[in-house]
Amino acid sequence: MTAMLSGPTSLTCFVRARKGVSFPHQKHHFPGRATFLNPPLSSVMSRSSAYGRMSMKKKPKIAPRKPLSPVMEWQDCSSVIEADVPCSVAYECYSNKELIPKWMPFISSVEVQKDKPDVSRWSLKYEIFGRYVEFSWLARNMQPIPNQKIHWRSLEGLSNRGAVRFYPRGPSSCRIELTVSYEVPEILSPIAAALKPFLEGLLQGGLERFVQFAREYEKKVPQS
Repeated sequence: MTAMLSGPTSLTCFVRARKGVSFPHQKHHFPGRATFLNPPLSSVMSRSSAYGRMSMKKKPKIAPRKPLSPVMEWQDCSSVIEADVPCSVAYECYSNKELIPKWMPFISSVEVQKDKPDVSRWSLKYEIFGRYVEFSWLARNMQPIPNQKIHWRSLEGLSNRGAVRFYPRGPSSCRIELTVSYEVPEILSPIAAALKPFLEGLLQGGLERFVQFAREYEKKVPQS
């Protein structure tokens, strides 16, 4: 049985429809056939081009993280003592750096450079909380204030700086203040919290021995 066609539909359209071909933007109804609907060609192309652009996008490169450099901890220690010797005597005794190991128990030696009297080599050897430690550093004495202040800073080795200040209390007495700042060595970082009071106790004991040393020194100095 031959299908009847009506309206402007031609035989060519009927043949194309039989083969599954349809025209853009038109619906074609044929007996016994499904309805064919073609979307606009421009819509198909725009979607495909959009997907193509998305697929070609490159992922942003993430720069590798640099390892953080450890920040070393600095601590400040201080000690104060009243000495029954004049400021001039205390200042003169402390100015002789090579005598410091006589009253500072943790300083094993101080060697003044022959060609640079303001530069000295220091060595520290001591047992701290059951751990024997040894450090050394090169230090430079900054411009002093006679009978008032001696201060220094390290040039290499164990990083530290400090000052000794002398305050007159009368013609035969003075107040001595010692302050030391140092970078906590990595080997002692686990006990950094307990290190400060421990070293302040050492400094206090050192100043007490220094006062005794200054008294003996004053007795040996001829009175003018």
